[in-house]
Parts: sequence; C-alpha cells; structure tokens
Amino acid sequence: MRVRVLYFGVLKDVFGRSGEDVELADEASVADLMAACRGRAVGVAGVWDSMAVAVNQEYARGVDVLKDGDEVALLPPVSGGVESRFEGQDAG
Repeated sequence: MRVRVLYFGVLKDVFGRSGEDVELADEASVADLMAACRGRAVGVAGVWDSMAVAVNQEYARGVDVLKDGDEVALLPPVSGGVESRFEGQDAG
C-alpha cells in the first residue's frame, strides 16, 4: 500500500522535503511507518520518542493500522523559540 507522509519541523530538514509517498506492507501500523522513517533519518534520534502523529488530520497511536491512500503527518516536538529582544528591559 502507499501512504502520503508529511514532514514537519526538523524532519522537513532531515528528509529534504515536506512530504513523500511511502510504500508499506498491507496492514502496516503507524509504528511500522515510524520505524521505516526512523531508519532513514540521521541525526535526530531523540525526536522519535515524543513524536506526535496524525492520520488524515486526526491524532493517531502507534497501534493504529494504516490504509492505502492515508495521509500521515509526523510532528516532532517543538523546542526553544526566539528570546524577546525586550527581555530585561523596563516596559514603561
């Protein structure tokens, strides 16, 4: 079967694209897809343990079985942010 995988955050940089079609065995689960992607992603080992996954725009669990044509979004955790340039200054 074929599913469309959308990459967000650091995964977009790691895979060099925002998405791709992935071939999987029939009855493959979300966990199977993640294992296949994880094996190809170099340098981001820590993100997989707290990855959020959405199948057809609904949050999914690792045990959920995928169907041909599903759209799977891999959403790594977001950290950091931009420090305010006003931090430490008086507001008034």
